[in-house]
Amino acid sequence: MKCVGRLPLAVSVAVAGLLQFTGCAVGPKYKTPTVPTPPAYKEIGNWKTAQPSDQNLGGNWWEIFHDLQLNELEKQINVSNQNLKAAVAEYQQSRAALRYVRADYYPTITAAPSATRERYSNNRPPPISSDGLTFNDFVLPVNLSYQVNAWGRVSRNVESYREQAQASAADLAVVNLSMHSALAVDYFAARTLDAEEKLLSDTVVQYTQAYQLNEDRYEGGLASEVEVEQARTILETTRAQMIDVGVARAQYEHAVAVLIGKPPADFALPRLPLTTPPPPIPVGIPSELLERRPDIAAAERSVASANAQVGLAKTAYYPLVNIFGSGGFESGTITTLLQGPSTFWSLGPSAVVTIFDVGRRRALNDQAKAAYDAEVASYRQTVLDSFQQVEDNLVALRILEQEAGVQETAVQAAERSLDLSNIRYDGGVTSYLEVITAQNAALSDEVTAVNILGRRMASAVLLIEALGGGWDRSSLPERPECCGKLASVTSRP
Repeated sequence: MKCVGRLPLAVSVAVAGLLQFTGCAVGPKYKTPTVPTPPAYKEIGNWKTAQPSDQNLGGNWWEIFHDLQLNELEKQINVSNQNLKAAVAEYQQSRAALRYVRADYYPTITAAPSATRERYSNNRPPPISSDGLTFNDFVLPVNLSYQVNAWGRVSRNVESYREQAQASAADLAVVNLSMHSALAVDYFAARTLDAEEKLLSDTVVQYTQAYQLNEDRYEGGLASEVEVEQARTILETTRAQMIDVGVARAQYEHAVAVLIGKPPADFALPRLPLTTPPPPIPVGIPSELLERRPDIAAAERSVASANAQVGLAKTAYYPLVNIFGSGGFESGTITTLLQGPSTFWSLGPSAVVTIFDVGRRRALNDQAKAAYDAEVASYRQTVLDSFQQVEDNLVALRILEQEAGVQETAVQAAERSLDLSNIRYDGGVTSYLEVITAQNAALSDEVTAVNILGRRMASAVLLIEALGGGWDRSSLPERPECCGKLASVTSRP
């Protein structure tokens, strides 16, 4: 095949000059917005926290509770939780969108081969009349189009999508942390109700014995029917409370089932009364929170994406530069289609400059700047909300720990009061009403102590969630368009 021509020198120089625009991007250089960060948390007080060397939250932060049943349930979140699968799909969408816009760095090449047979009319007007000529036309064209990355028009768009993909990766981590913490909260709530149900069950046994004793005393003429009915009343009331616990307990069991991706009918949570207090939790300092919370990272990446959009909006003030080329083969006979004389080509740049648009570009830039300001405000609010969540759960743990100590003293006093009332009643010094009053007080204090323990466990889980659950900003993929560090989250069952 013979060469039928060379690319003109002027076209080569023009193309090379246009490609020099690739590294010149307009728009502001991104800087992470500043946020006020206190030196220490206010609500720690004298509450003893674990040192990072003593308790490392890591990725499987729930293991800090040393609960084998909880560990087994948490493992099923990554495999079967539907909310997490939806978040994984959204992250995969953002990666695909990034790959799509990255393709703009390269030219688009298309081919459109065709084969036609034509006949001209004998009655075509001159001067193009061909007297009924019939001929074949075989064409094998290849077309090239390329948008030059002038003034960062392509790179700014890719930058924006890359930051959005990183924000989506952080959002995935937020959902992952939220699902695991929701499971732990529901699990400990169910265990708290197990402890309350056991307490009420043991109390029902005691009240049944007391009711039987009063019946025996009544039959022996040592007690009145009123006292028998009083004993029966408190027994049935306590039994009703025990039964009522089953409603909330079943609902928490159903919630756990759904979180691990199972229908409630196919799941049963074994009863295990809660008895141990929460472990110490490493808190750190507020400045570390900016690197440990995935929602903060997602908000910051959204700011970076909005900043790139500001730069992209500025490129509207500059010419849109494209390079177009076409070439291929055309012949009237198929046997000569791929010969040198059948070749054709064309190549050249083009530029489009907007001269007057009635303020559209200014409006586009104002819109991009306003969107950036909104993302900055959202980022700063996310940081403030994060500080609040940590402080809220710190104060809850600290005060509930103090309350638990006081409540334990109240339980002991109520039990002593009940013992004394029973002695006084057996000695005939007082009526059975005093015993019932003491029984109600003792049971109420014991139930309160169980609920305080449950609230402490819930606050511990929420504090871990507020601290980021052991997540670290370095977990964000540097190249979101590729598979990377989120493989464990995106694993299939």
